[in-house]
Amino acid sequence: MKHIIAVFFLLISYSMNAQKTDIQGHRGARGMMPENTIPAFIYALDQGVTTLEMDVVITKDKKVVVSHDPWISPGICVNVDNSKIKDEHQFIIYKMNYDEVKQFDCGSLNSTRFPEQQKIAINKPLLSDVIKEAEKHIKSYTQYEVNYNIEIKSDAQGDNELHPAPAEFSKLVYDLIDQYLPWERIIIQSFDFRVLQYWHEHYPDVKLAALVENDRSITTNLANLGFKPHIYSPDFNLLTEGRVRELHKMGIQVIPWTVNEEADLKKMLKWRVDGIITDYPNKTKAMGLNVDIKMPDKH
Repeated sequence: MKHIIAVFFLLISYSMNAQKTDIQGHRGARGMMPENTIPAFIYALDQGVTTLEMDVVITKDKKVVVSHDPWISPGICVNVDNSKIKDEHQFIIYKMNYDEVKQFDCGSLNSTRFPEQQKIAINKPLLSDVIKEAEKHIKSYTQYEVNYNIEIKSDAQGDNELHPAPAEFSKLVYDLIDQYLPWERIIIQSFDFRVLQYWHEHYPDVKLAALVENDRSITTNLANLGFKPHIYSPDFNLLTEGRVRELHKMGIQVIPWTVNEEADLKKMLKWRVDGIITDYPNKTKAMGLNVDIKMPDKH
């Protein structure tokens, strides 16, 4: 009987969290589909995520491309002749036009890290194409609108070698998004605090997320950032329940990454985080956390 009561209250807790916990599909749904590809984002939408999380880089011809790495990664891509890419710096995206980038298959390699990931011959998409395909897809549902959490991948060592400097990088991303989406549906995130500082100064109405993977204190990280972001987004292993409370007292939302195991998902929910970034939005759907999407009545 006690077990039944515990399960009952756990389900109630999940139901309450489902109303407010932002479920973000990491790189779309990396656990199930090739990362940062249109099929991954469509899959995540079909699971009822509230936010699509993705990374962007810039090509030589100034196109905004959805990619985690600033190069054609030998870990997820093969050469245009299907041979193995020998070195991650062999094909730097910032030194290639998009017509070259799109020739690489970045979805067919066998992944031992994500054994459930479906293998698809697919290229790195333009951010504009991701937005257009996602927006078209959600029109097939009723009462469903998705947000976008877009990470600008940069660091000081890579300026003008792997990507533009923060001002140019940011303007290219801003101008592209501004053509397609309302800003209330956008989060811009970065580990590069220079990027966040630029957006805070030039685009102060855009929601910003500070990505964190260091073990410095919250106070130190926020002092280095120089302002209070909308969202503090750490590696979930760096979180404690006390840190979540500390951030909430400051009026900052907490959205950890990358939470994939059910036990960790439950722990984050218990700590009342504001969102979860996961490679497996199908798992959060099975827990009843995602949007209950419905197809329109055809009659």
